[in-house]
Amino acid sequence: MTKIDKIVLKETKYIAVWELILSLLMHSVFLILDKWDLTVLWGNLLSGAASVLNFFIMGLHVQNALSMEQDDAKKAVKASQTTRNFIMFAVAVIGIVLPCFNIWAAVIPIFFPRIAIIFRPAFDKKDAPVQTNGGDTENG
Repeated sequence: MTKIDKIVLKETKYIAVWELILSLLMHSVFLILDKWDLTVLWGNLLSGAASVLNFFIMGLHVQNALSMEQDDAKKAVKASQTTRNFIMFAVAVIGIVLPCFNIWAAVIPIFFPRIAIIFRPAFDKKDAPVQTNGGDTENG
């Protein structure tokens, strides 16, 4: 097994923190609406953990693809994406079908990593290219 790259770990931690923050916000909404019960917690744990694990596995597959030829890398990443999408679909179905999970709490956290990715550029300002007077960009 290859060593896990620091960037994969860093980005997975970033996603996990956002998953936690957005999960707490979701739980707050359930509490405010007086709809919170243990099924909300179980549903959130199911899909939240699956979402973070899905992101981590994606990072590992991309890391491994970087050492492959371009065509092989494309095939490997596409196969990984297909498999991970199927697994996330199965997690959603489990969260919907089994009564021990709140449907909304089992489905909504699946989308939390996408929200985290949208906000990622706001936290990378120090690494963002800075435009100089000549119109060229340089890292600031």
